[in-house]
Amino acid sequence: MTQVKLKSQDSCQGLQVPCEDCPIRYRAVCASCEAPELDRLDTTKYYRRYEAGQTVALAGERMEFVASVVAGVAGLSQTMEDGRTQMVGLLLPSDFLGRPGRSASAYTVTALSDLTLCCFRRKPFEELLRSSPRIAARLLDMTLDDLDAAREWLLLLGRKSAREKIASFIAFLARREAGLHETRPQGRVRIDLPLTRETMADYLGLTLETVSRQISALKRDGVIALEGNRRVIVPDFHRLVLESGDDSDGGLPA
Repeated sequence: MTQVKLKSQDSCQGLQVPCEDCPIRYRAVCASCEAPELDRLDTTKYYRRYEAGQTVALAGERMEFVASVVAGVAGLSQTMEDGRTQMVGLLLPSDFLGRPGRSASAYTVTALSDLTLCCFRRKPFEELLRSSPRIAARLLDMTLDDLDAAREWLLLLGRKSAREKIASFIAFLARREAGLHETRPQGRVRIDLPLTRETMADYLGLTLETVSRQISALKRDGVIALEGNRRVIVPDFHRLVLESGDDSDGGLPA
């Protein structure tokens, strides 16, 4: 499988990666497309890359494209009138950015790591959505998955302990990574955390100190092991899920 590697946002404009080589081919909005639909998408797609910290879109501003995340992580946030900002969501590989039929972005979208997007020009994509039941059905499935995930996250933020939040987040990332390969995590699992601990704290409603303390506690208890600053080794995924407060079938959807 070919990995998309880009050096700058400008260099993305002329890049075309065959859909069959795309690392998110079977999880993205185009997952159920057949050859004619892929050909139509190919005529309107282009790639953009953002460095960590760059703004992809500002809340209320017009977006001329919708997109699938190919690599990296983006954060969705809202800012209140007094300047307070809350992160309200994450976009991981295969997630869909933008809302067909609405030209303005509902959230501020920021690259939390180096980010690669497969973009589709809005108008042609909306036309294809109206004429292609497969794409419309896939987008509906993804939207319902997002709704389920949001409800799970409400439980996490409102009821789970700090330790359970960290374990839930790691389990969520493991499920998402496995989903890209059409598998389920089990046994020994290796995960590269896409976020800094500070960003994790913001997203989970914790302090940086609490995140560091709970990661250390999970490591001390043998639930996880660390390689460097970002790589997490889970010796037994089932045990991690139990630490998250969920049963073996629980947790956020993959």
